[in-house]
Amino acid sequence: MNLNGIRAIYLFEMNRFRRTIMQSVAAPVLSTSLYFIVFGSAIGSRIDTIEGISYGAFIVPGLIMLTVITESLTNSSFGIYLPKFQGTIYELLSAPVSAVETVIGYVGAAATKSVLIGCLILATARIFVDYTIVHPLWTAAFLVLTCTAFSLFGFIIGIWADSFQRLQLIPLMVVTPLAFLGGTFYSITMLPEPWDTIALLNPVLYLVSGFRWSFYGVADVAPAVSLAMTFVFMLVCLAIVAWIFKTGWRLKS
Repeated sequence: MNLNGIRAIYLFEMNRFRRTIMQSVAAPVLSTSLYFIVFGSAIGSRIDTIEGISYGAFIVPGLIMLTVITESLTNSSFGIYLPKFQGTIYELLSAPVSAVETVIGYVGAAATKSVLIGCLILATARIFVDYTIVHPLWTAAFLVLTCTAFSLFGFIIGIWADSFQRLQLIPLMVVTPLAFLGGTFYSITMLPEPWDTIALLNPVLYLVSGFRWSFYGVADVAPAVSLAMTFVFMLVCLAIVAWIFKTGWRLKS
């Protein structure tokens, strides 16, 4: 294992994060604060509780998931797309760094950024609402797994994209709508038939549900199912990344 190669890629990506600190940190915090003001205060004042939890506290896990999913995709996809766009990807491919080490460096940096932002959003939420965390270890586990899985997904998007427009296509047109419809602001038990059943087809629901269970012990689906779905999604992304490096798809052409 070339630890120096992993360290070089990881530190390069983390330095890029520090150079764009306002965009990388201030923007997500500001957006989440606005969500708390609009949904937590304006709408929450008209909703008593959901499953015994105040509405403002209920949406905290969903908002964190919404933010870290978006940040994981954006950081990871841009991180690998930039070398492709600049043509420096060939230097990386010819360097004594394996595919595994390349993925660890890029995905590890993207996941680290997202975890840090998730923790910052968690601290910001305390300004607006009181919340408890019943299972803190599971909270950390779900957060790290989600950031890692979607950083892998973003890595795939970055390799697939052949323009900056395509780079934003899947995050904006697919993932963000799924995150909004994945129980971020509500419980699917509030939906009428057949929409509560249809909602179960949304993979993001399982991430939000599992993360919310780690906070309050309540969930729309069983925590074990949420954890399994997260692992399956991550394994599928790993398999696709392995196939990309094996075939050179979109990397060598």
